[in-house]
Amino acid sequence: MAKMDLEETIKKVSQMAREKGWWVQDRQLPEVIALMHSELSEALEHYRNGHRVDRVWMEGDKPDGVLVELADVCIRIFDYVGNKNLTNEFTDALNRKINYNNDRPYRHGDKKC
Repeated sequence: MAKMDLEETIKKVSQMAREKGWWVQDRQLPEVIALMHSELSEALEHYRNGHRVDRVWMEGDKPDGVLVELADVCIRIFDYVGNKNLTNEFTDALNRKINYNNDRPYRHGDKKC
């Protein structure tokens, strides 16, 4: 797959999800957040089971690994944003947050990690 810009990616992901039947019934945000969280949990389990973060392997014809599960999180986010017609608002919020973080001081908030 060629690299796409963010808006193209959101459009492709949300269109594919509709075509595959994942939006036959409307999905509410709490359900979608739970699905996002489950993908993060799968990434954590791969890591805890000793899998290298940079290794992608195949389970039959399906790619798997920490990075694949992290990609699934993005796919879940893009799917929701695209299907709720929030692409412009999402990309604006993402850019605002990146700009805000850029202007924050080093290790802001006295956080340990």
